[in-house]
Amino acid sequence: MEQHRECEGLFTGELHNEKLLESAQTGAEACRKRWSVLLIIVALSITIGLYVPVGYNIGVVNSPAEVIRSWCLESARTRYNVDLTYGQLTMLWSSIVSIFLIGGIIGSLTGSWLADFMGRKWACVFSGGLSFAGAFFFVITKFINSIEVLLLGRFVVGLSAGLTTCIAPMYLIELAPPYLTGAMGVFCQLGITLGVLLAQIFSLNQVLGDAELWPYLLSCYAVFIFLSAFTIPMLPESPKFLLLNRRRADALKQLERVRDDVPDIIEREIMEMEMHMQVATRQTQSSWNIAKVLCDRSLLLPVILVCAMQGGQQFSGINAVFYYSTLIFQHAGLSSEESQLATIGTGIINLLMACVSVFVMSYFKRRGVMQLSCLSSILCLLLLAFTITFVETYSWISYICIIAVLGYVLCYGIGLGPIPYFIGSELFEVGPRPSAMALGGMANYGGNFIVGLTFPLMQAKIGASSFIIFAAFTAGLLLLVRYYLPETKGRDPSEVANLCRNGLRSQVFASPSNSTVTGDTVPISEVKL
Repeated sequence: MEQHRECEGLFTGELHNEKLLESAQTGAEACRKRWSVLLIIVALSITIGLYVPVGYNIGVVNSPAEVIRSWCLESARTRYNVDLTYGQLTMLWSSIVSIFLIGGIIGSLTGSWLADFMGRKWACVFSGGLSFAGAFFFVITKFINSIEVLLLGRFVVGLSAGLTTCIAPMYLIELAPPYLTGAMGVFCQLGITLGVLLAQIFSLNQVLGDAELWPYLLSCYAVFIFLSAFTIPMLPESPKFLLLNRRRADALKQLERVRDDVPDIIEREIMEMEMHMQVATRQTQSSWNIAKVLCDRSLLLPVILVCAMQGGQQFSGINAVFYYSTLIFQHAGLSSEESQLATIGTGIINLLMACVSVFVMSYFKRRGVMQLSCLSSILCLLLLAFTITFVETYSWISYICIIAVLGYVLCYGIGLGPIPYFIGSELFEVGPRPSAMALGGMANYGGNFIVGLTFPLMQAKIGASSFIIFAAFTAGLLLLVRYYLPETKGRDPSEVANLCRNGLRSQVFASPSNSTVTGDTVPISEVKL
């Protein structure tokens, strides 16, 4: 069941009818004039209701760590009459932090099944419901004096985060027209960075980060889920998912709502989707799953790319850089409170870069942006390793440290941050896509778990040299992207699949076989038949 069989019909024969080509080009240009109102509503709803809570739960436990640890110590004493040792308390806190990532891994692995079973829309709604339930557990934790409920809440929001990062990018990109897939994919990084920033702000002692209010600090992201819930009745189902399940009339109806365009253009787009999937629907009577994706040799290269880019995002050291940022700012002469505010400033820069990436992904190619992001991030990491080593030797080096931190955040945010989240939706056809996204999500949360587990040890043993290791991982990702990532911008996933079907021997920079459209003519992937 090789994926390239799904697209054989796309790359054979020639386009003989000039009027058909001209009509398709005119239709494509007509679609480019605007985002539809419903598409904007969907993007905002998913960003606010799903992505922001994911980022919030990633960043919220850092600042109030000592407050929550003190409560855990007191809770164990009053509830179980046990005085935890320092080692036991450290292990308990590590469990509270890391169980979120374990939930993320499990959620990523089950996301593909849920997306196919419930549909993209209702799988997203289910993920939001889990996240809301986690907020409820956080609120009652202190009232019932239960560490177990705190652990349960962290696991549930982790499960929701894994489902979200697997399903939501796929949902948005399947709704988007080809020229907006990159922009829609960036909303994942945009929402997550906004969530992290809000967590940093709300965690300040002056806001919600004190001993009395921390349960509300952990749960206040539920407000965003509540607000986005009002849009659920108007959210469309993915037309591609409906077509895959042989519901053409429903797919046409949903596409009409999303595109808000003339019927002829919408009909041509539906016919193009059918052309891309007609072989797939014949060959996927037994649905795709993770085992089949891993065993299909034609999918080897796309799977490697998705997992390497998702895992490489974490192994680039972004969380370690944020961990060091407060210390660096203190070495530069800022007070503890000023350093916290400066760290929030780095979060603001990260958010601004996510906003800029929406436009970057619309106008620039993925390969070039990703390579530039990796290369510049490597330079910033090496500079950071050098300057942190000598930061106490020369006072002026601390200012270069600050430049290195801010530079890394900028470089990461332009490519390493957003692209891995949505690249799977552009590399895979609709059939194997959920399973591939699940594998990518597992690599992301697994990488986060490994970095979180090993970074304190690396920091204790080799200090700032840890960033050289992160630079080496990023260099490996740069080489993989340079030699094996095909350009996906403006191409249908079936076209990309045809380029990647031979695994590591694939000629990913060659033109698709039998594609005779050249020059300024509209590519086959954009022709509406």
